[in-house]
Amino acid sequence: MTSITDFLYWLDDLLWGTPMIVILVGTGIFLSIRFGFRYQRKIAFNFKNTYAKMFSKGEGEGTISGFRAACTALANTIGTGNISGVATAIVSGGPGALVWMWVSAFFGMSTKACEIIIGQRYRERYKKSMDEYVCDRSFVMKNAFGWKRGAVVLAIFCFLFGPWTCCVQTEAVTSSMQEGFGLSPLVTVIAIGITCLLTIWGGLKRISAVMSKAVPIMAVLYVIAGLGVVILNYQQIPAVIALIFKSAFTPTAAAGGFAGATVRDAVQYGIARGVYSNDAGTGYGMIAHASAKTDHPVRQSLWGWGEVFLDTIVICSITAFTIIITGSYVSSGATSGALTTIAFRNAYGVLGGRFTAIAIAIFAWTTIIGMYYTCEKSVNYVFGDTATNRKMMPVYMIYYLVPCVIFYNIQADTLWAFTDILSAAYVIITLIFIYGKRKEIFRLFDDFWKRYEPAKERGENPAPVTFDCSEQEEEHA
Repeated sequence: MTSITDFLYWLDDLLWGTPMIVILVGTGIFLSIRFGFRYQRKIAFNFKNTYAKMFSKGEGEGTISGFRAACTALANTIGTGNISGVATAIVSGGPGALVWMWVSAFFGMSTKACEIIIGQRYRERYKKSMDEYVCDRSFVMKNAFGWKRGAVVLAIFCFLFGPWTCCVQTEAVTSSMQEGFGLSPLVTVIAIGITCLLTIWGGLKRISAVMSKAVPIMAVLYVIAGLGVVILNYQQIPAVIALIFKSAFTPTAAAGGFAGATVRDAVQYGIARGVYSNDAGTGYGMIAHASAKTDHPVRQSLWGWGEVFLDTIVICSITAFTIIITGSYVSSGATSGALTTIAFRNAYGVLGGRFTAIAIAIFAWTTIIGMYYTCEKSVNYVFGDTATNRKMMPVYMIYYLVPCVIFYNIQADTLWAFTDILSAAYVIITLIFIYGKRKEIFRLFDDFWKRYEPAKERGENPAPVTFDCSEQEEEHA
């Protein structure tokens, strides 16, 4: 086990070294410039077309509303990455890691938008087996590039190894529930397994319905609790902000249980955890948003701003400030979800620790469910729109939950290293897609802003711009 762990650490460091960081952030910068920073600067327009339309069913073709698709995506993004991921980033990279999480989020808004556009552009409608619009990396590989054999290999890789990334979720839940309530990890994982199975059994519509309620409520409660810590310690805010920015560009000295961190550590862990938290560049956005009912792919892509902003700029920052203000990362020696639980307990007493344990449990629970949906699309690709596809779903549900329930007690750092490695693989694939289809992405982007939206504003009624690659295949058959 020690040899495996050492190898994972080595590979993690290799993949998330300087080249990956430069390419990933560089891509976000390139796309942001090409888009005229519209996803970052047109906040009022973005808000009006995302959160302000939460209860709208949407126009055009699709399976579920844009908001429900976004909540399914947010189930992936708003999870333990916001709580335990931020904690491990600070323990490993120091307070300055938060600055690099912000950097990855700011430019990642454009990268995430591209994923959503790709998902809408190269999706298919499965009419026979599930009556649902579907897309993932394999569908894009086939429909956009014609790489059918490679798409099958990629799909098998994703549905075999994807479930293992959820081990970090159950580890965070068991450690925080044990810290907050003294609850046995075995009891916790059994509860997770049963409730997740009951939810995913209902398919996309049940998953999206549950996520559209659970994600917003828990996010709001967590933000309020975190802001309470900041307000109660408002005198420390200037010093904390100074420490965060200083640590982002100069080494952080060791103190108490904190071993210290270099600038390279701050950059590496900040960007790696930021990407894992908001999923910008991993390709998950193209999966969840492909099912959305929208009149234009670029309108749905505005959720690229909405998700990343809420996930990283708001929730991750709340977690980081709580940990730093309370000094928990220095005094406790803990990491992962347990560290955040200790931070809230230091601020609010026993009730604070228990609230955080519950928040982590719900965030992790929604992430496990949201991640199932993304892995399921790879199964859908392999078996196609057939009766076999429908029959394989219950089998895959069981397989998916096995790692979550059994391997929850592996060391947190090892689980995060493995998760980082898979995230890096997904990032490489997604960036290839974005660069390979950049002309089509830019064409749709320009079409929305230069033709479609101006026509809407003039009171005209342009035809919705929607895609279904399965129909294109039928036409060519």
